[in-house]
Amino acid sequence: MILIDYISTILLLAGAIFFLAGTLGLLRFPDVYTRLHALTKADNVGLGLMVAGLALQAESLAAIGKLLLIWALVLLAGGSVAHLVASGALKRGVPWWKR
Repeated sequence: MILIDYISTILLLAGAIFFLAGTLGLLRFPDVYTRLHALTKADNVGLGLMVAGLALQAESLAAIGKLLLIWALVLLAGGSVAHLVASGALKRGVPWWKR
């Protein structure tokens, strides 16, 4: 394996770890707001690392552009959906977590 393969593998594994951390946050945090925060932040960083790892293996600039476009669309969709879910929870009176 060459150096780019090792770097790509490290980035892909780091992305998978961020996805796992977001999933654990979704399952373990106490309320909808902290769950949303954990899930959207970790998934966006995880996908960014995955895109970086895959971009190193891409054969053309067009493939890299498509990966970046997918990442940008997921960032927009994730933020929009998280905002809608949090707004809906606030309108329904879902309380904030308190110790």
